[in-house]
Amino acid sequence: MNEIKNKKMNKLVAVVPIRKGSQRVKHKNFRPFAGKNLLIHKIKMLKKLDFIDEIIINTDSDKAISIAKKMDVKYFKRDDYFASSKCLNSEFWKNVADNTKSEFIMFTNCTSPLIELNTYKEIISYSKKFFKSDKFDSLNTVTEIREFLFKDNKPINFKLNKTPNSQNLPNIVKLNFAINILKTKQMSSGKSLIGKKPFLYKLNEIEGLDINSEYEFSVAEYLFKKTNV
Repeated sequence: MNEIKNKKMNKLVAVVPIRKGSQRVKHKNFRPFAGKNLLIHKIKMLKKLDFIDEIIINTDSDKAISIAKKMDVKYFKRDDYFASSKCLNSEFWKNVADNTKSEFIMFTNCTSPLIELNTYKEIISYSKKFFKSDKFDSLNTVTEIREFLFKDNKPINFKLNKTPNSQNLPNIVKLNFAINILKTKQMSSGKSLIGKKPFLYKLNEIEGLDINSEYEFSVAEYLFKKTNV
């Protein structure tokens, strides 16, 4: 039985969130992906990291629990509310933190399957240095955006009468939620994966790919097969 029980405090725990029903891409976490599925690939990757004390699958899915047991990792059975569309991200993140016994959490999604092992190692190494100095209080992966953006029918990162070349657009990044590291207590009290002093770690366009559409699923699988021969 690998269900979470009270035990000694871990230093760094990797939490992989999995919902039974995905909203935009049907069954994306369990569909065949490069011979296995996204969850299995993510667990295999995390098991290669010596810095992680424990891997926890946070889920409402019996299938995910079965995979966790077979791969000898822990799981936490999520209450129905925290797996529903009614639940805010902030509520869910607090619930994750409150049910994870560790000093630090690495919250990482299996829908970002293209992150390389060395990137994980570098990110964990960076976070160790930052948290010792108190210069930053979270590490969050981001992807750069070089696009002409509009809101309410108005441009927000350029002027119509002074439209620059795309390479000269302001440096804007978006959170991709691929990897987030912060103190567990802070995640609980702040109800967020992002601290007040975040270090934003830029992933390239490939590693930062988050699967939210059928097109992205197909592209990610193609690239995964190409780089994992």
